[in-house]
Amino acid sequence: MLYRLLGASKLSVSAISFGCMSLKDERDAARVIDHAVEAGINFFDTADLYEKGLNEEWVGRILRSRREEVLLATKVGNQWRADGSGWDWNPRKDYILRAAEDSLKRLRTDRIDLYQLHGGTLADDIDETIEAFELLQQQGKIRYYGLSSIRPNVIREYVERSRIISVMMQYSLLDRRPEENCLELLEAAGIGVLVRGALGKGLLAGKPAVGYLDHGPDVVRRAAEAVRSVAGMARSSANVAVGYVLSHPAVASAVVGIGTDGQLEDVLRGGVRGLEDEEMKQLRAVAPADQYGEFR
Repeated sequence: MLYRLLGASKLSVSAISFGCMSLKDERDAARVIDHAVEAGINFFDTADLYEKGLNEEWVGRILRSRREEVLLATKVGNQWRADGSGWDWNPRKDYILRAAEDSLKRLRTDRIDLYQLHGGTLADDIDETIEAFELLQQQGKIRYYGLSSIRPNVIREYVERSRIISVMMQYSLLDRRPEENCLELLEAAGIGVLVRGALGKGLLAGKPAVGYLDHGPDVVRRAAEAVRSVAGMARSSANVAVGYVLSHPAVASAVVGIGTDGQLEDVLRGGVRGLEDEEMKQLRAVAPADQYGEFR
């Protein structure tokens, strides 16, 4: 496994991280998480939103005996309604402080390695939100904090006003919007990028081609074919799709949704590395760069 420092922090994260949202059964989750740790994956990302906190509970129970071997990341900001009908955005300080205590209990730990704001808008009181994370850090309840957002305008505000060490964003061969300016901005600021969506909802790893963002089915099909061509016999399409995002110097890790042993084996097949320049050129030729529309 390849490891990289996450931004300016002391967190050495595996280049492929475990996205816990795909876990649907605790017994199966225990098995695949154990296999992931044995394979060298040390970064596990969850959120209080997933399964109304149950996902955090599973992760906490499963990894309790291996706590010193792994890094735990979770997210906050989406508050479930009392009747369970949905959730509302809540980035206020008092809520974040309460939610952190709940996440610590569910995760069965005394500190969260990376606590991430799960969204964000320019209408938020951003300074109040930052105050909450700074206080939690001072109290030793979180080691570092970061942002999970696909909005460039929000990302810029946190880069300028906070001490975030990471930004989790959607990025793939089928979603090259971060290449326009976000990745360069974060790299220059010393902030690590955690990528989600590297497989393009599975479209780059074997799912039938459909439209994705501004790309029609034909573009998606050509992109998937190019990925298969680069993969050849030694690598899987999933591995190459992840290799594409790992090739950018701003990216610290690809957070891949893993729910089964087969998915774990697939993404690891061929090793963990970026792509050669010619391979990158081949892939970019079939999936043109796109740009953000809203939230620029």
